[in-house]
Amino acid sequence: MSDTASSEQQRDGSGSLFARSKSTKRNFALVIHGGAGAITREESTEEQRTAYKRALGVALKAGHAVLEEGGEAMDAAVAAVMQLENNPLFNSGRGAVFNVAGKNELDVSLMLSKHPSNRSDILSSRRGVGITGLTKIKNPSSLARSLYLSPSTFPHTLISGPGAETLNTDPSQVVEDPCYFFTKTRWTSHRRGLGLPAEPYPCDESEWDSDSALARDEPGNTVGAVALDERGAIAAVTSTGGLTNKLVGRIGDTPVMGSGFWAEEWVPEETVYGKLLQWIIPRGTRAMGISGTGDGDYYIRLNTASTIIHRMKFLGESLKSATNFALKELTGAKATGGVIGLDGEGNAMLMMNTPGMYRGVIRPDGVAKVGIFADEELTVAPSANA
Repeated sequence: MSDTASSEQQRDGSGSLFARSKSTKRNFALVIHGGAGAITREESTEEQRTAYKRALGVALKAGHAVLEEGGEAMDAAVAAVMQLENNPLFNSGRGAVFNVAGKNELDVSLMLSKHPSNRSDILSSRRGVGITGLTKIKNPSSLARSLYLSPSTFPHTLISGPGAETLNTDPSQVVEDPCYFFTKTRWTSHRRGLGLPAEPYPCDESEWDSDSALARDEPGNTVGAVALDERGAIAAVTSTGGLTNKLVGRIGDTPVMGSGFWAEEWVPEETVYGKLLQWIIPRGTRAMGISGTGDGDYYIRLNTASTIIHRMKFLGESLKSATNFALKELTGAKATGGVIGLDGEGNAMLMMNTPGMYRGVIRPDGVAKVGIFADEELTVAPSANA
């Protein structure tokens, strides 16, 4: 039996939650989010809260299964996000919100701190991709992985939906009819926002997923995952349907590198502050991955994800301090949201400036811990069979 990481949780007054790896022979971890916003106990039912926590647990278990077998961080993060994309509770894949024209436009991104161990042919500078405006791909996160691994087919960093869907040469990618993504909750929200009646519905009710009835009518629910594998690689994957009634063609922070996501590794001695930090606390290469959720236009304006990591890299700030700075910037701009992250030592960060964020963490012991509200500790996820 292998040793597993023990963890301690620290909380400050802003609802921050950290889980720090203290000692382990197997050092891997996965954190996920399912959106941040004005999530309150008063406006949700126990049945809804249980459904969301169960869904988070399923996603954590899917990613953990990859890491437990010694798999890549990228594959683990994609496995987790695919589970959330398939679940109509969240605003990604099935259950995505509608734009002002009543259509689904899906955005996704993937970024790694370093290339996969079995792909030394991929340049170290090629660390991520963003895709926007997908309309037919069942699992955008899987397509992002496929395009990242195909530099000869897709040598770029960012691409819009029609081009990405045309480039898709992976036979495992599932293409769906638009009605697959439809849910009554999202459609009703879309029509209400335009001052229109929900009916007639564009899709037959027999095609609706039964779980969609439990979906909360919230503006967020973007999903994301950050995974750390045993070789120290970190991968961040984020997937969303964007904003309800967004303009056709609107691009949020999810596919924009540095805004809604970032992953990087660096050597502290590269900077003056890093040299000082290295002298005080000797350590080798550092790594970090971030996935965000919230008011995406402000994440772009403030470059939120890369701000966190670059304050750590160039100023030698702690994960907590750098994230607090970024969230205060968002708050100052009257923007809301949250971020999750992992560093190369397995330290996890799940923070928000909102009343809640669907979130969870799992480590080598395989115990999926999840939470919703900012003032609650993470607890063991309900059984998927319960």
